[in-house]
Amino acid sequence: MGNVFSIQCGDALIGRCWDCVAGQALYVCQLEDNLQELETARDKLRERRNDVMRMVISEVTPQTVPLDGVRGWLSRVDKTITEVNSLLNRATRERQKLCLAGCCSKNCKSTYMFGKSVSRNLKHVVGLMSEREFKEVVITAPAAQLKADLKALKTAILELRASKEDVRRRVDLEEGQQKKALQEVLLWVSMAEAMITEAEELERDGAQQVQKLLDGDISNFMFVGRVAKKLEDVIALKAKGDFKQVVERTLPEPVVVGNVNPTVGTETTLDKAWSFITGDQVGIFGIYGMGGVGKTTLLTQINNRFATISNNFDVVISAVVSKDLKSEKIQEQIWKRIGFLDKKWKKKSFREKADDIFGVLSRKKFVLLLDDIWRKVELKEIGVPLPTRQNRCKIVFTTRSDRVGRKMEAEEMIKVKPLDWEEAWALFQKKVGDIRLEIVPLAQDVAKECRGLPIALITIGGAMASRKKKEEWKHALKVLRGSALSLMEDELGQDMKEVFERLKFSYDSLSSDKVKSCFLYCSLFSEDFEIPKGRLVDYWICENFGDRNESYSIIGSLVGACLLEEQGEHVKMHDVIRDMALWIACYYEKEKHKFFVKAGAQLTQVPEVGKWERSKRMSLMANSFERIHEVPRCHEVPRCPDLLTLFLSYNDNLREISDGFFQCMDALNVLDLSDTDMRELPVEISKLNSLQYLNLSNTKIRQLPVELKMLVNLKYLNLTFTMDLNMIPRGVISSLSSLQVLEMDGAGIFEVQKGKDNILSEDNLLIEELQCLEHLNVLSSTIKSVSGLQSYVDTLTLLNSTRALSLELFRGPQSLNIWWLTNMKNLEVLVIFGGNSEDLAVDVVMEEIETHDDTGGGLGNSMISRKTCFNSLKILELRGSLRLKDLTWIILAPNLTYLHVSENKHIEEIISVEKIADVQVGDENFNPFFKLEYLDLEELPDLKSIYPKALSFPSLERINVYKCPQLKKLPLNSSSANGGKVKIEAEERWWKDVEWEDDSTKTTFLPCFVPSRYEY
Repeated sequence: MGNVFSIQCGDALIGRCWDCVAGQALYVCQLEDNLQELETARDKLRERRNDVMRMVISEVTPQTVPLDGVRGWLSRVDKTITEVNSLLNRATRERQKLCLAGCCSKNCKSTYMFGKSVSRNLKHVVGLMSEREFKEVVITAPAAQLKADLKALKTAILELRASKEDVRRRVDLEEGQQKKALQEVLLWVSMAEAMITEAEELERDGAQQVQKLLDGDISNFMFVGRVAKKLEDVIALKAKGDFKQVVERTLPEPVVVGNVNPTVGTETTLDKAWSFITGDQVGIFGIYGMGGVGKTTLLTQINNRFATISNNFDVVISAVVSKDLKSEKIQEQIWKRIGFLDKKWKKKSFREKADDIFGVLSRKKFVLLLDDIWRKVELKEIGVPLPTRQNRCKIVFTTRSDRVGRKMEAEEMIKVKPLDWEEAWALFQKKVGDIRLEIVPLAQDVAKECRGLPIALITIGGAMASRKKKEEWKHALKVLRGSALSLMEDELGQDMKEVFERLKFSYDSLSSDKVKSCFLYCSLFSEDFEIPKGRLVDYWICENFGDRNESYSIIGSLVGACLLEEQGEHVKMHDVIRDMALWIACYYEKEKHKFFVKAGAQLTQVPEVGKWERSKRMSLMANSFERIHEVPRCHEVPRCPDLLTLFLSYNDNLREISDGFFQCMDALNVLDLSDTDMRELPVEISKLNSLQYLNLSNTKIRQLPVELKMLVNLKYLNLTFTMDLNMIPRGVISSLSSLQVLEMDGAGIFEVQKGKDNILSEDNLLIEELQCLEHLNVLSSTIKSVSGLQSYVDTLTLLNSTRALSLELFRGPQSLNIWWLTNMKNLEVLVIFGGNSEDLAVDVVMEEIETHDDTGGGLGNSMISRKTCFNSLKILELRGSLRLKDLTWIILAPNLTYLHVSENKHIEEIISVEKIADVQVGDENFNPFFKLEYLDLEELPDLKSIYPKALSFPSLERINVYKCPQLKKLPLNSSSANGGKVKIEAEERWWKDVEWEDDSTKTTFLPCFVPSRYEY
């Protein structure tokens, strides 16, 4: 039999097979319907895709990218449509295979597979269509977003820093003896500083993070978030910095607090003096004692106590009197505290000044502190009302003699005695600092040698502050104990001998003989004279003490040794230190130094030749003699063989020096005749072959003698404000071959002699002479024509050396281009004087210059960079009817401290709103008046504006407005100008019409008003 097999099938298996067959048949039966639905769905999907694509195309920018979801969907759609199109292209062939009304196929397997693909794609298309609607299709690119946030963060940092600096300046301006900064303000400033530091760190890392994103690396997404958050924080913190007020009132009526050295042991004396001030029984009292015992310090402590203890005085005034009592000087010091000290007031007569002072003080409850009185001060003559029980005013003075106290009609006298040992040792320790235990006994012995005198304890303690070795202290003690004392004139007082012996230790401790000589040199000036540092340096250079840098270094060392007091650009000697210096130079080491000093001695005649003919340095400055007739006769032996220095300056009445006076001074290095009434120079000056320094400034010299060309060693010549000078012979200046400093601004501005042999008659002649000075490095000069100025600025050596320039009385119709001056990188003073003529037009007109691309046009048509302009300019004066509408170019002078504009009927604005945008200042918060101290505006009938908005004036001390009727508003708000400490002088009628920024500004500045003494 054959092989037989059988299969047994259950019902379940049969069911599943039927479902499979039926399902497959369904793909065939529904093929036609599915194809139609697929084609319709494809078309809708294509339309949807096109709509989304159009949205992407319309919204995408270089800074944005499509969303990833959008890009993915579009990609899937494109792929799906491609597949669908492929299926639809096969549809015709597959339809032809159908039979039995589309329910069967000639090729079942093929039709089944096709139908299944159609069904699957139909579901896919429907699924794509059902995905969410896209409300947004693009997003900012991460790199672009980060870059934009970093840029915004940089701007926000700048704005926050500017706000912080504004708040700080407001605090600096408003904080004082009566006010202190609010704690919330200080906290905000601290937070701003921290925020700026953190934000700047992010900004520094930003470029690297942006590049990562551009390279497709998005791993730094957290950095992007940090930048965005920090930007929000910076903006929010800046908004919190809008303070209506930054300080709070804490102290009573204002007083100028003085610097005071560390002291001990003064409490009892101070309390006694304060009881006289607060009580009703004493109106005038004195404080007396030997020099250096601490009288001035005590007076300063009294002054400073008014700033810390509540009182009902209106004003506290301090004035230094000194040995050479000058009532006018006392008047000026008083008026500086209660009025408006300027040139106009200085020109008033003594009586007029006294009336002004009396008029103010008679309406106030005042305290007047007078330091260093040597004889009676006539208070009534000065204008000071005497204290009474009714006005309850007080006058306190210091003196070395109780006899002076009686002459001043003092009701009480307080004697200041040297400190006892415990107090002296405590003060000495304060000044020395840490003292090693094994050195303490030696240090105590040194302190005992100071005999309880505060000035000796402070000065010698300062000198010993850096001494750490026993040997140094032993040497100091030996020097202090071993000083020999020379005889002294009675006027210095026997009690000062011991002081000078001990103070001399500070002098002995100076580093070199050169520094010692420089210290003694300062005693040539009159008592309390404020010595300009620059002038002192010029003296020392010509005395061959050192070059400019070394001289400034010596000044610093003397200040550090407490032997000079520094006051800005000036230095001054304490009167006891000066007396000690004179004792050394004129007595103790007389043969070595050979000083003859009678400065400020009120001499009416020059001392006899025999008293000074052997001197090396002589000072007769600030006296009252009119002529010098004393002539040192030479014969066979020169009478003044060693004289190196001669000060005759500040002798206001000195008009004549006899012929022959200079003929025997062959060694003379320095001759100062400044601020005298001299009209003519003795020809013998030309025989001073060694002369290196000659100062004729502020004299009435009419011409320089041609023989002056013989001074071939002259390094310094000062002709500043020799306004009567009408003749400088040709060849004189150019022959001074060693000249390094030539100051002649304001020289010969009146009528000059015409002629080709007078270099003052023509600018080009002057320039020709100046070009011959190979060693010139400091120059101040006066130019009188535009052509001369053009020649001047074409000379490189003159550009580099110019410190001050006066452009005076240009004749004929001319145009002055301020831009010509921008290459004068060291220009500090600029004066333009047009007189009554209206022929001179002043403007800033750009020319072709290497560092600038723009040409032509004017300030309004060119962008000018502040970096290359007037960074050194400090003083600017424009006088007379110059043809100019504004002074916008002064914003190119960021360090300007003094601005004077007067007698001009054309000027309408100081800084033009329209033109300011054309000047690149590098900082949108730049303040053109940040360092301005004085602003004088006089006789400007068309002036309407100073600056378009309120500014901070942290350095401003004075504003003067006179005959400016159209100027209605000052660029001030309540935070400007030292919190209202500035003084504003103007006519009362003008002041009443001033328009204020707000009520707070008005309240701040109303007390600053000082009525003008010149009405329309």
